[in-house]
Amino acid sequence: MGPRAALVPVGPALSPHRLARYSRQLSLPGFDEDSQRRLAAARVLVIGAGGLGSATIPYLASAGIGTIGVVDTDVVELSNLHRQTAHGMADIGRSKLDSISDTVKAIDPEIRIERHAEHLDSRNILQVLGGYDLLLDGSDNFPTRYLANDAAAIAGKPLVWGAILRYHGQVSVSWAEHGPTYRDLFPSPPPPGTVPSCTDGGVLPSVCAVIGAIMCSESIKLITGIGEPLLGTVTTYDALTGKFRDLAYGRSDGAAPITELIDYDAFCGIESAQVADVPADADAGHPDIVDPAELARMIERGDPLQLVDIREPFERAIAVIEPSDFIPIGSLGGRLGDIRRDVPVVLYCHHGVRSEAALRMLRQAGFGNVRHLAGGIDAYSMTAARELARY
Repeated sequence: MGPRAALVPVGPALSPHRLARYSRQLSLPGFDEDSQRRLAAARVLVIGAGGLGSATIPYLASAGIGTIGVVDTDVVELSNLHRQTAHGMADIGRSKLDSISDTVKAIDPEIRIERHAEHLDSRNILQVLGGYDLLLDGSDNFPTRYLANDAAAIAGKPLVWGAILRYHGQVSVSWAEHGPTYRDLFPSPPPPGTVPSCTDGGVLPSVCAVIGAIMCSESIKLITGIGEPLLGTVTTYDALTGKFRDLAYGRSDGAAPITELIDYDAFCGIESAQVADVPADADAGHPDIVDPAELARMIERGDPLQLVDIREPFERAIAVIEPSDFIPIGSLGGRLGDIRRDVPVVLYCHHGVRSEAALRMLRQAGFGNVRHLAGGIDAYSMTAARELARY
């Protein structure tokens, strides 16, 4: 059972205007004016103003959280808008921090927004987190999830974390002083490339809304002391069935206490898997990859080559490298006869994650003269034109 004591002390008295604003909240059983004053005094730090942040931050503001810190370095893109509902068409190209700040101001101008336009890492997260009572992690990568967990444990503060992918989401509370943490549930990260990002795997927008709303509820419970937080329990949501499932977990036997921050990219194998920024001649010594500049030169020279696009039809409709054959990765196993053995084969996807998996499939099927495009079409579009200008 999780802690029941309120995380944040009761703050100053609220004005009649503020009490009227929260009248429907104040009428909840077990929720009183002191609870609302705790929310007003709370300082909550949210990592990410994307899918989960867009769902969580507006509700934190509408509930009356007095100070919300937001960490993000991205700008709003068109492809964000289907799930990141705190941003709109007019925000494309703007900083997500600026956009989310305007969203909060439109909800309640008295809520304080503190912007952190910096990439969190082992060197700065404890200093940033030191000014807050509670941490919410809505990031989309494993290094940040482990970083947030360990920093919260060292700082002695609770962490509410959420994760989303495709039709599924999960959420839980980690608080090292009172129960298990993210590391007890996931002692080690998955091998690089085995879990697709939302960019590659997709995400249903309503999953963001569901998981973000639960993250907000958990924050309110922790701050005010009402209810029972999801400490030692991870709640999972499956949009395809509309069902929730709870999974209980405890502290790992023999796990060492978290006392220091580490290199989380290295811990998650990011250094060995990162291929988008390889030097122009890196492919010459690497049996698996071809870098964007070299592929551009191969196409320009007319070298014998089969270029295979293993993405989905909608992605190919947006952008394509020509000439290329189209074999979605889901049908690759049944179309091995379409893969040539008499010329070099290069596979490509969006970022290089799926093409690496497709490469392994072809190698297991006995194909030897196959490589994949480092960084995918995204890296190709950014670097190929520059390289060709010099070629």
